[in-house]
Amino acid sequence: MVAMKSKLIYVGRGALNLVMVLLVLFGLQALIHGRVPDNLGMAAVCIAMVAAYWAGVRWIERRPASELALRAGPKEFPAGLALGLGLFSSTALLLWMLGVYHPSGWGSVAPLASGLLPALTAAISEEILFRGFLFRLSEKLMGMWGALALTSLLFGAVHAFNPGATLGSSLAIALEAGVLLGAAYALTQRLWLPIGLHLGWNFAEGSIFGMSVSGGVAKPGLLQGTLSGRDWLTGGAFGPENSVIAVVLCLAAAMALLWRAVRTKRRALATI
Repeated sequence: MVAMKSKLIYVGRGALNLVMVLLVLFGLQALIHGRVPDNLGMAAVCIAMVAAYWAGVRWIERRPASELALRAGPKEFPAGLALGLGLFSSTALLLWMLGVYHPSGWGSVAPLASGLLPALTAAISEEILFRGFLFRLSEKLMGMWGALALTSLLFGAVHAFNPGATLGSSLAIALEAGVLLGAAYALTQRLWLPIGLHLGWNFAEGSIFGMSVSGGVAKPGLLQGTLSGRDWLTGGAFGPENSVIAVVLCLAAAMALLWRAVRTKRRALATI
């Protein structure tokens, strides 16, 4: 009874912090919309999200912000970035080997600079909301597997409103991104690894390979190429995140992370 009361207090304070962060986010977006350059606005959103989350954890939730521990950032963020870049590059390579991705040459280095901040903004904001809040709080009540199922389904559901989205694409996002990013958080209990992974995947997909990111308009990348073939391979109008290749690769990586997370938990329990 005491343990459940403690969990409910923890979740209640976390929910209050979530409301505060959303108010800061929406308020800032309304304030700067049309008044400042896009890059400056995105940078402001990144800084405000992290600052509001950290402040809420310290003063509303009344605990250390261990999921943003600075000592872990220099190791876990680059690891996530490398994993995200590697996973999408492997997806593109397999699509090329299967004859559905047709590279046509080099594009420009400009997208590497222009695409970094939007990808970072999406990674930070979505990971704070879905893993920093929803996964962490639901894990307190439902355990790791329940939190993983819930947040994966929600992550897929919010992408159902993207251009070109279908029921199949939402399921693909839930399985490949929701499970993978949840596994990254479950392993470390910190945000650095999933933020780096999220950034690496989106940056590779859009800025390097010039493909559609979650149904968005495909823009020129470092490489030029086209996708043609069956929708279950190319991802159709939603882009390669709806490809069975992406789903299988990301699920395989997620299983590896979850296996390590379970082993880590077992070791921790064995020392108690």
